Amino acid sequence: MKIVMLDGHTINPGDLSWNALSEIGELEVYDATEPDQMLSRIGDAEILLTSKCLITRDLMMKCPSLKYIGSMATGYNNIDVDAAGELGIAVTYIPAYSTDAVAQHTIALILELCNHAGLHNTSVKKGDWHDCPYFCYWKEPLVLLKGKSLGIVGYGQIGRRVAEIAKALGMEIHVYSKEPDAAVKSDFVTLHCPLTKENANFVNTEFIERMKPGAVLINTARGGLVDEAALADALKSGRLRAAAVDVLAQEPPSSDHPLIALENCIITPHLAWTPTEMRQTICRVLADNLSSFLQGGTLNRVDL
Repeated sequence: MKIVMLDGHTINPGDLSWNALSEIGELEVYDATEPDQMLSRIGDAEILLTSKCLITRDLMMKCPSLKYIGSMATGYNNIDVDAAGELGIAVTYIPAYSTDAVAQHTIALILELCNHAGLHNTSVKKGDWHDCPYFCYWKEPLVLLKGKSLGIVGYGQIGRRVAEIAKALGMEIHVYSKEPDAAVKSDFVTLHCPLTKENANFVNTEFIERMKPGAVLINTARGGLVDEAALADALKSGRLRAAAVDVLAQEPPSSDHPLIALENCIITPHLAWTPTEMRQTICRVLADNLSSFLQGGTLNRVDL
């Protein structure tokens, strides 16, 4: 049985093992695959594994041997699951593996915006402390989180975990689905909802105008939730004090992306989910999902 993995590098750049999958069938792993390479690489494979490659109806129809597509992520919006169902192709995903990692990164971004640890480390290494006449100094004022409000948009497992940690820091929590006005008016607003056709560019000019002046936006969910041009305008004008995002609508971004040049916007390269422990979980669940399918099971099967 031929198993093709189209984009394995981000899951396993060489520090983990694919042995569990190799034991199931003949495994071909590609670090990354361009759209015009997919058809030839899939060929007569029965099993396809992918993280971000776009799997369309047309592609599936050109691969008649295909019986199974395993998403290597929790999201599977890159796969036409309706077409897969019609063509009799099973689709599975990796559920909720990154909850603690994404929640941790969300809090890390908030803390960086409030404590500026990276900025001050750079300053000290440049010699600023050595040259300072006082025993301490700060390049940017620090912000105490105790007593600040946090609006959470998307109160699934990640949103709930973020709330737990934020409460421990003394923050006041407002959940958008329960109290939308209070959530939007919070000192910090963090996004943890899936991207759908209905909520694309949900955080637009109108949403930002409802936010508290000087508030902070955090996005570790999906870049497409945010109108990035509107966010850039709000950051430039000072309508929002700062933003921190781990995701962008286009990844990798263009060199002239409107957020990249802004000093009051922290951008990390979609890495919140990547601790070694999380990627090990993906490798294990990928093999478990496929084994279940081959034995007639439905482990983590997308419910059509």
